[in-house]
Amino acid sequence: MLPGSAFRRSAFVLLRGIVLIAAVTALCYRTGLTPASTALCYLIAVVLQSLDCSFVQAATISLLAVANLDYFFIDPPFSLTVSHPLDVVTLACLLVTSLVITRIQSRSRAEARESKLQRSNMERLYKLGHQLLSLAPGTALGPAMLKPFLSELNLAAVCLFDAATLESHQAGTSRGGLEAKTREAYISGQNAAFPEVGIVVQCLRARDAVCGAIGFEGLRNPELTAPAIAALAAAAVERARAFRSATAASAHAQAEMLRSTILDALAHEFKTPLATILTAAGGMRVAGSMPPEQTELAEMIETEASRLGELTSRLLRIARLDRDEVKPRLESIDAAELAQKSVRRYSRMWPDRQILFREQAEIAAIHADPELMSLAISQLIENACKYSPQDAHIQVELTTEEDAAAITVWNDGVAIPANERGRLFDRYYRGTEASRMTPGSGLGLYVARKIAVAHGGDLALVDTNANRVAFRLTIPISKKGRSALE
Repeated sequence: MLPGSAFRRSAFVLLRGIVLIAAVTALCYRTGLTPASTALCYLIAVVLQSLDCSFVQAATISLLAVANLDYFFIDPPFSLTVSHPLDVVTLACLLVTSLVITRIQSRSRAEARESKLQRSNMERLYKLGHQLLSLAPGTALGPAMLKPFLSELNLAAVCLFDAATLESHQAGTSRGGLEAKTREAYISGQNAAFPEVGIVVQCLRARDAVCGAIGFEGLRNPELTAPAIAALAAAAVERARAFRSATAASAHAQAEMLRSTILDALAHEFKTPLATILTAAGGMRVAGSMPPEQTELAEMIETEASRLGELTSRLLRIARLDRDEVKPRLESIDAAELAQKSVRRYSRMWPDRQILFREQAEIAAIHADPELMSLAISQLIENACKYSPQDAHIQVELTTEEDAAAITVWNDGVAIPANERGRLFDRYYRGTEASRMTPGSGLGLYVARKIAVAHGGDLALVDTNANRVAFRLTIPISKKGRSALE
């Protein structure tokens, strides 16, 4: 906002507050309200005023309200003196309460602005990562790779210095010598910022070594976004180098690894702003002195931020499982209890779905990794929720098949076409109907089956009628569990 506009805005807010206090004073004086009742009216006026003004402005109006209460309603009237000790208490309570409320309102707005900024940054990072992943694996370092940075971040210019070839690649038009500043930052090995010309430069690091530098001109909120963008750029550079320096087969393998690395980096960057939002919402809730509707909003923010944190943690686990070999830490666990926990969690997350658990056979224990098995079951239930209509019935059924426990997840929905069933568990594959209904990565079923196979079991599609879809996860029963069944 321009200085002149900011001054006019501030003057208008103060004038509005003065008029509001004057109106309350005239109304209360004419109706003959007591000082206590008048103090409550002033408090309401201060709360309304503080909804969209700064703390200093709201505090000024609070002091004006206290002065009016003293001058017009506290004995002796028409003076700023107080004759009775209880009147001093009334004035003090009004002043303290007004200042506390205005402070809370000011902090809430600041935290809301910060949350909005963090969300905007996450969306920009996600779009940038998506654009980088969409590039052809063999895209060379140069303007083609820099265009996503230019378009998604609304930059004036972006410059990449490649340490392997000692070449600079620039997209956009720079007015502050971006290319020279980027090269100098790489030579010094230190990040650099030039706020006078709107330039920030980040060194790119891979395997604890500087592999280049990337400079941005016109980047918004560089202190928050520049490190994350540099991490994505470093991953993109490594991906391009892998394809440039290796054979087609080995380059493809490294590109898939870098694809998982970018997902990993994005998930980690999501966690920081989510933790900030969660902490801020929790602080607002426990601070007290807030109206019920604001307390409800704070609790809603805290709940949703916690849910997003859980989704991000699961994204991290899926990315690692996709990249690495699954090595379960086996222990004896209760399969029914594990399935019921997932059912309860998704019943809260999807209240418009009817999720039921049914145990056909009592199974004492299975030999499995509880974290991995919970992830596999959760993936099946989430898929059932995502790809079924509202008010759909979803059933989680626990049965036995010879020496194995079987967890089958049924849901109402469109049957999977026969020509797509053979590829359901392929990496990154998504069916035509699934792609149309909701976004996804195509890793869920692939990772869930990978977990099942690592436990000596399997995951398969169950033949059903046209209006039902079911997947069955089988895991061998432990010796302890088998003896309990005999």
